[in-house]
Amino acid sequence: MTNFPLLTVFASHWWMLLLRGIVAVLFGVLAFMVPGLTLVALVLLFGAYALVDGVTAIFIGGRARAWSLLLVGVLGLIAGILTFIFPGITALWLLILIASWAVVRGVFEIVAAIKLRKELTNEWLLILGGVFSIIFGLLLFTNPAAGTLTMVWLIGAYTLVFGIMMIVLSFRLRGLLKPRPAVAS
Repeated sequence: MTNFPLLTVFASHWWMLLLRGIVAVLFGVLAFMVPGLTLVALVLLFGAYALVDGVTAIFIGGRARAWSLLLVGVLGLIAGILTFIFPGITALWLLILIASWAVVRGVFEIVAAIKLRKELTNEWLLILGGVFSIIFGLLLFTNPAAGTLTMVWLIGAYTLVFGIMMIVLSFRLRGLLKPRPAVAS
């Protein structure tokens, strides 16, 4: 398939990205279907999502020896654990936590995408996901006084779009595992 270890690990564990995308889409849909969630419920949902996302990023990053992805996973785990330790966190602190996580994650996704572009053409989905993460984080930083409902909708929209992109990317990577026909010389 390729000599690039990160791409090989991503392709051979495409289902982890699919799982990551499905969890994000479910979280996003839930945020829109039940917008009146209490802040504590939102904190717990975000914590669960960050834990799952962190574990998958650590797994893939560890297999590929991609330290930036490992760091994203550790940050996800820390964000998830902190939300369970301090469930009464205020909306402003939750917003800062989520915004920081999204910006850092976006930067590392762009870095990974640039590395993958050498081996995989049209790897715009990962770059777009990184840019989207950074924009999302910056929007949260610039609107800290947004109401809880607005925050729920922003988070829901972000996770929904991000999840869809991860699902599409997982199937693209799955396609790399199919053996290519040999060219007759």
